[in-house]
Amino acid sequence: MAKTQRYFLEISFNGKNYHGWQIQPNAVTVQEVMDKTLSTFLKEEIITVGAGRTDTGVHAEYFVVHFDSVKLNLHLNKDLLFSLNQFLPHDIAVKQIKQVENDIHARFNAKWRTYQYRISMNKSPFINELSHFHYGMLNIEKMNEAAQLLKKYKDFTSFSKIHTDVKTHICDIKFAIWEINDELLVFTIISDRFLRNMVRAIVGSMIDIGRDKLSIAEFEEIIKAKDRSKANFSAPAKGLFLTNIEY
Repeated sequence: MAKTQRYFLEISFNGKNYHGWQIQPNAVTVQEVMDKTLSTFLKEEIITVGAGRTDTGVHAEYFVVHFDSVKLNLHLNKDLLFSLNQFLPHDIAVKQIKQVENDIHARFNAKWRTYQYRISMNKSPFINELSHFHYGMLNIEKMNEAAQLLKKYKDFTSFSKIHTDVKTHICDIKFAIWEINDELLVFTIISDRFLRNMVRAIVGSMIDIGRDKLSIAEFEEIIKAKDRSKANFSAPAKGLFLTNIEY
């Protein structure tokens, strides 16, 4: 067997046209595009491994991928990045490529992941494609009260998509806050892992808190129930971004 070298790619993508990161039958995914592009570019079969899954329509400002190549001396420079990006569609971009040790894993070595959910507070032809437009005022103080509750709990079954193949619903959330950033209301959450649909489900309930349709006590009861049917609607995918991964 030929000797291989492992490489990390730092990429970003607009998820609008994709059914998430991970390859699945009868649907176009980011991983499928990356595998085909790298295989064509490097003239060998490439199978990428991502830092995690993203749901259909969700975006990534920062995502990490690893792959193994028999080409041991890739010239890791701007020309390589430029050439690779020429092969990729307009909604996927490679920002950096670097050589790593062969036992470093894009998914299993990731320690913390950061997501942001972005709500636009004014109708805009420029930002509404990449945010959830909400008409009317929201009580941000109460939403932040709810955000702090998340750090008290570990089991987030109530905010997970049902019938998934995960072995545990335990997540360690270390940071959660709502902040106003220009025209956007932004929810930032950091955890060691996330369940499918988790952030969007949490945001959906928090929007109801902001609208005074759900109390803080009721939100806490939803968490404790460990039952997805108790939680409220999921916020639309277009407002969710993976923004950082820490190793």
